Amino acid sequence: MTEKSRELQSVALVVRNLRKDLKLSQEELAERSGLHRNFVGLIERGERSPTIETIFKLANGLETTPTRLIAAVEANLGQ
Repeated sequence: MTEKSRELQSVALVVRNLRKDLKLSQEELAERSGLHRNFVGLIERGERSPTIETIFKLANGLETTPTRLIAAVEANLGQ
């Protein structure tokens, strides 16, 4: 697995787990984040790399900060 792929998969896992912890559907997270539900699904499957703007939107929808979201991704990667 390439480094980029590992990073995308880590973002996917963290976003999915945080969403599930809040008991939100992808559609609910998308609405709270101001994103399209299909785009949230693409991120959660590691098929799209979120921009910094998207990270901020997702963090807001997940009731966290961008810093905590990225820290969770780094922890998942073992960094």
